[in-house]
Amino acid sequence: MRQQHDNPDSELRYRKVAAELREAIIQGEYATGAKLPPEATLAERYGVSRGTIRHALAVLRSDGLVTSRRGTPRTVLGGPRAQSFSELLSFTNWARSLGETPGGRVDRVVRRPADPEEAGQLGLEEGAEVYLVLRVRTLSGEPVMVERTLYPPRVGALVAELPPDAVSHTEALVQHGVHFTDADHTIDLTWADADDTRLLDCPPDQVLLRERRRTTDPSGTPVEWSEDRYLPGTIAFTVHNSVTTSPLGRHHNPRAR
Repeated sequence: MRQQHDNPDSELRYRKVAAELREAIIQGEYATGAKLPPEATLAERYGVSRGTIRHALAVLRSDGLVTSRRGTPRTVLGGPRAQSFSELLSFTNWARSLGETPGGRVDRVVRRPADPEEAGQLGLEEGAEVYLVLRVRTLSGEPVMVERTLYPPRVGALVAELPPDAVSHTEALVQHGVHFTDADHTIDLTWADADDTRLLDCPPDQVLLRERRRTTDPSGTPVEWSEDRYLPGTIAFTVHNSVTTSPLGRHHNPRAR
């Protein structure tokens, strides 16, 4: 539930403090792994109560920028991470390129008939069997994203046989002759649902960054249709336009490392 505040000025103050602290982290004033000053010190610096500081730190925690232990100085977790276009197809490769330890855990695999939209995205007949894989992804042990991936039967059957904690489904599928060569991406925002709340340990009304991706093999045959939902503060997307290419990537802010 959203936190309620009787005094609008109080909410304005803690959000202003949260915005200033967020900017300080992004600008590198507080590096990844550094301790923020104690609540009392921050309260004096910003001229607000310790309660206001706690509310501001709760916002940063929900954004994935600081740890959440009360009573001790919060640790900075870092700013948004980044990924090149080629790595955008593989969360595992991207995480490793940043020196992070990627992880994953399958929550469930469901075989069911495709609805009209799903069938269209995967190039199947309406009602054809598909595999839905719900999976949480982690960076160095911290949950940052939930994957909802739909596979056609020939690919889904391979994924269903993988260990639930397999680090990379993409690498395993490539070894089985499934190749990912082209992808279309749609990026927007969405609200966390019950699965997101449970797997990401976020509030039920949390806004998440969503990337939907349709990937095809060299022949143009769809091999997956995925919806990835990221906690805010963990991923930033940028687009570079030119007359020849328009690469898209997730970007890490080196000033926050």
